[in-house]
Amino acid sequence: MWVVLGLVAAGALASAVAGLLWARRHLLLVSVVGRSMEPTLRAGDRVLARRVPLDRVRAGDVVVVRAPEAMTAGRPGRPDEGPGLLIKRAHAVPGDPVPVRRVPLLRQGAGGAVPAGRLVVLGDNPPFSYDSRECGYIPEPDVLGVVIRPRLGR
Repeated sequence: MWVVLGLVAAGALASAVAGLLWARRHLLLVSVVGRSMEPTLRAGDRVLARRVPLDRVRAGDVVVVRAPEAMTAGRPGRPDEGPGLLIKRAHAVPGDPVPVRRVPLLRQGAGGAVPAGRLVVLGDNPPFSYDSRECGYIPEPDVLGVVIRPRLGR
């Protein structure tokens, strides 16, 4: 009987470890820093994001992206600056019209559509947001996931 219980416990432990590994590979838990996404998200909120490729991101999704190098390379602190990650709203995805009115920086390379492998992101609170208006397109490797569960608490 003890052998059976030991095997059951070992199986349960293996399942738990496999579940944790799956979650770590597919999900991100991120804390909001700053005011760039107010009123949607506030500083201290935590969000759960699912890791997805760029082709699964839709305009309007709240996304987690790796901060552009210009922001992390000694740039003066910004209210929404976190530990290398930004939470923003996807404003335009590959194939969408380039939003040159909202993001004048993109005017210089505007070929009519957002290029493949690029994303335009904006904060919901523009005066406090470092986003595509300053850094341009976000490249595909820096798109980490889409928020699936906002405001998990503080």
